[in-house]
Amino acid sequence: MAEGGWRVDAAPAGRVADGVRTYRLIAAMWIRSTMAYRASFVMTTVGNFAATALDFVAILLMFSQVDALGGYPLPEVAFLYGLSSVSFGLADLAIGSMDRLGRRVRDGTLDTLLVRPAPVLAQVAADRFGLRRLGRVTQGALVLGYALMELDLQWTPLKLVLMPVMVLGGAGIFCAVFVGGAAFQFVAQDASEVQNAFTYGGTTLLQYPPTIFAKDLVRGVTFVLPLAFVNWVPAAYVLGRPLPLGLPAWTAFVSPLVAAVCCALAGVVWRTGLRSYRSTGS
Repeated sequence: MAEGGWRVDAAPAGRVADGVRTYRLIAAMWIRSTMAYRASFVMTTVGNFAATALDFVAILLMFSQVDALGGYPLPEVAFLYGLSSVSFGLADLAIGSMDRLGRRVRDGTLDTLLVRPAPVLAQVAADRFGLRRLGRVTQGALVLGYALMELDLQWTPLKLVLMPVMVLGGAGIFCAVFVGGAAFQFVAQDASEVQNAFTYGGTTLLQYPPTIFAKDLVRGVTFVLPLAFVNWVPAAYVLGRPLPLGLPAWTAFVSPLVAAVCCALAGVVWRTGLRSYRSTGS
């Protein structure tokens, strides 16, 4: 039997394989359930698309009054917006259900997951897998496509490689924030809004140029909670702009490394929170 849903005698590779298999099975179950009502799926996906599109509409309204925002014209802001939205959308699609953990802690239903011979993290992440969240990814991808068509970029092999690298690295960073925020709910029990401040709030922050924010805030999201590596830092390299805070050019390529470090730290925080969990007894 496992402590916290993990087999204590399993090798790390075995635990990862168990987690992936558990996640895949649970997500597939929810996808089948969703597709049983296809009209509902289409309507909720379109609704998700429309709701997230309002963020870009707000940006368009700003540019109806100004030519540039923090020195960035509309196509460059759209580039930042698209990168942030796609990266966050992928993370939200994969493990957006983590924000429900506080509810499970309060009502004691987390106990059900603990007694199953499967990793708790995988079970929580795949719970109520929301395929409708593809609406956010699609909307962000369309804005990103618009930006790439409007921008007059000098493409190089490094910039071409950097495009998928920063999207996947950004998704990894947001995944780590989701897991870390969920682990905090073991202590706070009702902290979903605190978590949302760093996930949904973080992606909204990154949709705007770093030049409009105070230096201390930019330092905080670069060196403390490194959200800047989702798009601000690598996007500056692609756009041919100076990197925030005078960072060297090579830091534009470290998003995957930053994501790996963040995920490792989030894993430590998650295991610590899970060990501290005490059942409600109900």
